[in-house]
Amino acid sequence: MRYSKYLKEVQLIGDILFLNIAYFIVYALIIGQVDIAERSVYFEPYLFFNIAWIISAFFIKIHDDSRTASFEWIIRKLLYALSFYLILIFAFLGIKNGVYDKPFVFYAYCATSFAISLFNIGFIAFLKYYRKEGYNYRNVVIVGYGKIASDLRKYFTYNPELGYRFMGYFDNKASNSVVRGKVSDVMEMTKALEVDEIYCILPYLDYTEVNQLTKFAEDNFIKIHAIPDFRGFPYKKIEVQLYDVIPVLNFPSQPLDDHFNRLLKRIFDIVITVFLGIFVFSWLVPLIAILIKADSKGSVFFKQMRSGINNEPFVCYKFRTMEENEVSDQRQATKTDPRVTRIGAILRMTNIDEVPQFLNVLKGEMSIVGPRPHMLKHTEEFYQQVDKFMLRHYVKPGITGLAQAKGYRGETNTHYKLKNRVKLDRFYVENWSLLFDIKILISTFFVMLKGDKNAY
Repeated sequence: MRYSKYLKEVQLIGDILFLNIAYFIVYALIIGQVDIAERSVYFEPYLFFNIAWIISAFFIKIHDDSRTASFEWIIRKLLYALSFYLILIFAFLGIKNGVYDKPFVFYAYCATSFAISLFNIGFIAFLKYYRKEGYNYRNVVIVGYGKIASDLRKYFTYNPELGYRFMGYFDNKASNSVVRGKVSDVMEMTKALEVDEIYCILPYLDYTEVNQLTKFAEDNFIKIHAIPDFRGFPYKKIEVQLYDVIPVLNFPSQPLDDHFNRLLKRIFDIVITVFLGIFVFSWLVPLIAILIKADSKGSVFFKQMRSGINNEPFVCYKFRTMEENEVSDQRQATKTDPRVTRIGAILRMTNIDEVPQFLNVLKGEMSIVGPRPHMLKHTEEFYQQVDKFMLRHYVKPGITGLAQAKGYRGETNTHYKLKNRVKLDRFYVENWSLLFDIKILISTFFVMLKGDKNAY
């Protein structure tokens, strides 16, 4: 339980151990030797690989994450560190131009990066399992009793892999049986309970009590946390910035406001689109065009103005799935819509009617994953009906999205459907990650395989 302070050192030692094993394997396979003594020309890059990773690990602080850090956040920091590691190796190659075999250095980087990643992912997974089994835990108490305190206790209880043991509430006003004692009792009972961390719920305490607890915690080497009540704020994430000694709450930008994240998503969109264009759309689009022309009169493609990022209108492309009509910009398709053609019904059920929107993706008007774009008329209507509706327009619209993967596709003929679709869209905007996009794509793929009953 008391060895958490050594975890950083253990992780770094593990990194170095796995890095060296990988380097020696590559050296043995490519150079054909097992001896890498100081006289070997590859001894210098061997030392540099070790130093470069130590610098990268400390610079990115990949071993400084708390127990509550998400697995996704840990992977992201690891990727940042491996990128910095690569930059240092490139710099080394530039200085030592022509001295070392470049394929060897490339394979050594790939092997050592894989080994480091394997160790870190395995170590985090082991820690979660180890803590879930009741080891490496932290004893915590909550000072101040109420709804926030109860929710915090549930968080500790329902996430045993974090390794928190809840030891009780302390509050001066509450007389609930679950309250262990008064605020002043915390100081007396801390040693008996072997408390490691104290959580002060600020709405239920006065500043005198908080100051006393803070001084006590500092004097006894106990971690203390202050939890304000931000439940009334409309944003999930809030940052605290100090203006001298004045704390100021900032509502941070969305993940896709970050230039790196936008570039990452754009590269992902282009790579997937080009791959599908070469291996799938090159034969699928002509085949669908022939079927559409044989089934009904009219053009192969359907173009319609839709609401894009920042609510800017753009021309959205689809395969034509209806008989040409005058109300396509006003009415959504319904379950028994007579306008839908025979081929159109199949295209809608399988989502293949959306394939031409990959052209919108290449043009930069859409993304593969994002909130579905609405007709301009519907955007105006829905904005009046649903709170925070326009938040979904902070990002590019998508060919598929979280709402569609969860079954909210097709006609929004009830306020319940509309509200839940927008709720899922907002969740996506506020919680975007590349891994999230991949999960949505996988879910969409399985929906396409079985056919979407809401697509009509």
